[in-house]
Amino acid sequence: MKEKQDYIRDLAEIRSMMERTSKFLSLSGWAGIMAGIYALSGAYIAYQAYGFNPDAILYTGGATETLSKVIFLAVVVFLLAISTATYFSYKKASERGERLWNAASRRLLVHMAIPLVAGGIVVLILLSKGLIGLLAPLTLVFYGLSLYNASQFTFREVRVLGLVQMGLGLLSCYLIDYGLLFWAIGFGFVHIVYGIYMYLRYEQ
Repeated sequence: MKEKQDYIRDLAEIRSMMERTSKFLSLSGWAGIMAGIYALSGAYIAYQAYGFNPDAILYTGGATETLSKVIFLAVVVFLLAISTATYFSYKKASERGERLWNAASRRLLVHMAIPLVAGGIVVLILLSKGLIGLLAPLTLVFYGLSLYNASQFTFREVRVLGLVQMGLGLLSCYLIDYGLLFWAIGFGFVHIVYGIYMYLRYEQ
């Protein structure tokens, strides 16, 4: 009986070691929570302070100055989310006695970057054509694709998060009047729920 228990324990240790080397497991739930808070704050400022709420594909309701402010705000939200995720991932990796920059994290970033870069190019094209109403839906779609693409190198919950973001983005393409609301739900509310779940399951 004891030999069987030792065998099971050895298998568990081998499996854990293989996961540490092949998957990036330093993602923190707090990163998701903070990213959601940043996104909700950004959406609120864009709507309340700048009056930005595209209700058609070809959006003509705001001046160039307003659009520039919204773009700057989106960049700030993105940089805050990235820097916060990096900080919490570094902290979690240090607690686990691991390096943040390793083969698993490199694979994760490469597979995330491909859809994100493609999405960034599409966003620039839409901006040049004035098709502002499609920005929020397609950022959700491409972000969801990047999460789904990278989920094989981290927690399986990331795949679910990616599918939810893609679903919201596609629905938002149909309900174009509510693009900003869907953006706030996807990048804001869904991230917060995901972050809380990840924290309670893996960090408590």
